[in-house]
This record gives sequence, structure tokens and C-alpha cells, in this order.
Amino acid sequence: MPRRITSKIYATTATALLLAVVLSSVVLAKDTPKERTPQPVAAAAMPFVPSEELVYEGEFTKMLLRGIDIAELRFKASRPGTVAQGAAEGQTGAAPSPLLLTTDVVSKGFFSKLFGVSFKFHAESQVSPEDFYPVRTTKRDEQGKRLRTSEAVFDQHAKTVEYTERDPNNAQQAPRVITAALEGPTQDIVSAIYFLRTLPLTPGATFNVAISDSGRVYQVPASVVAEKKKMKSVLGKVSVVRIDVDLFGPGRPVEDGKGKMSIWVTNDERRVPVKARLSHDIGTLDITLKSIQRDEPQVARNQAPQN
Repeated sequence: MPRRITSKIYATTATALLLAVVLSSVVLAKDTPKERTPQPVAAAAMPFVPSEELVYEGEFTKMLLRGIDIAELRFKASRPGTVAQGAAEGQTGAAPSPLLLTTDVVSKGFFSKLFGVSFKFHAESQVSPEDFYPVRTTKRDEQGKRLRTSEAVFDQHAKTVEYTERDPNNAQQAPRVITAALEGPTQDIVSAIYFLRTLPLTPGATFNVAISDSGRVYQVPASVVAEKKKMKSVLGKVSVVRIDVDLFGPGRPVEDGKGKMSIWVTNDERRVPVKARLSHDIGTLDITLKSIQRDEPQVARNQAPQN
């Protein structure tokens, strides 16, 4: 398969795998002003605190190929507690520890056979729990023999993000550094999932969400649609809302080609993304929640799956 086509397939598939869940909770109340500054998120409003792990499976369909497993996605959230300040000096007081959010995406065997390349992606995001803005994001992106590591440092007050990318296989090469302006509250590709899960889901809402990735800031339109039927999932049959995300086009995460993405999220206080579907000329990608583990003192335990 020509390298140009392979690269396009990888870029589209990898972006879909990463953003399907990231953008799954991109929902604001219909009457929320665009310039509104989000208030600090209370612990009780975080369904993923103190810890949660979501595991997804990506399946590819194209003509005679039906539901072929090509990747696994794993999302983890944890908040250890608080870190005492000045304990050694006998001072009192404590500072809230940062939220640690991690994402892992790994291709399965058939992806390599189908597209001629394997990939492994790992990202970690440190987030301030007081205002839920990312402070520092690190990534490791492996595509076959190609390897890139990167770090993004956010300064929400100065409204800038500095992105630094390195090639560990070429130590002599200078790092690639990009500084981008932030027009307003901005999340990274990992923190967006969790911040937006703390907000209400309002069918009928349409808006843009700002996400910074790889030194660029994207404005991604999304709309929320009510679903009448319950969806079968590992959580049982659950009420869901559908989020349609405009992922394709100039200035969007996927600039080439046309496609459609839809994500289904539980319509309850957990706001768990249970399924996503991306349709593109290269085929259809379905991403389905396969398992969930959580420590959840704020919300009720998951019900057992219904037969």
C-alpha cells in the first residue's frame, strides 16, 4: 500500500481512536455564555474520582472486512489525595494534589497486516483540580520505527501553551518548539474527556470546544441529540445521548477527506462514553466500552449487565 495512503489511514484512525472518547462529553448547557469562566469543580461532581479505568475496543469494517479488532484504548483517572505543605517545618495547611489522567492506545495484530504499520500511544496529563485546567501534558507516540516524545506546558493566565517535541532516535536533532496562543479556557487531548464529563448534557445544545494538541489549538463544533432507545452495554441497558462531532475539514483535527463521528454517552451522573462510530471513505470504525473499574463514593455502583 502506498505510504501516502497508509499515513492518511493511520492519521485518521489514530485521531478517531484518541478523540472518540475525548470529544464524547463535549457538552455545555444550552444557555452557557461562550466567554463564561468555568467555576472550580467540586469533588462530588467528578464521577471518576478517586479513580476510574475505562477500556475500549476499536473495530474496523470495510466491505468484506466486518468488525475486525484493530486497537485497544485504555483511560485512567486518579487523584491520590492531598499533599501537606510545609510539614517538615511544622506548618499547617495542605494543597490539593493534581489529578493524573492517562491514555494508552495500542494497535492489535490485524492493524499491522491491514495498514502496514503498528502504533502505540501514551499520554499523561496533570490537571489542577481547583479549576480543571491542564498544567502539563506528556506524550509518547510510536508508529512502527518512528518515535516522538513531547511535552506541553500550559499557562492559562498568560493564555499560552508551549509545545516541545523530540525525536529520541535522533539525539542530534534540535527539539521542535511551538508556542501557541489560547483565546480562552483550553483543554488538552486527555483532560477534555474528564472536564466535560463534569458538565450537564443538554440535548439540542450546539457549540465549539477548544482543544490544544501538538502545538495547535482546534475549535471543534459539536451538537447533542436525544436518543429514545436505551443502548446495550457492559453497564447493562442504559439511557444515552448522542453527540455528533464535526471532526473533518480545514482547521479541524482531520483536515483531509470527509466523514462523520457520533458518540453515545450515558444520560446519568456518570456520563460514561459507551460507544463511538466514525464513518470515512476508508471504512467504519466502531469503538466500544469493554470494561470499567472505579472507586466511586459519590455515585451508585454500576448495575450488572443485563442479558
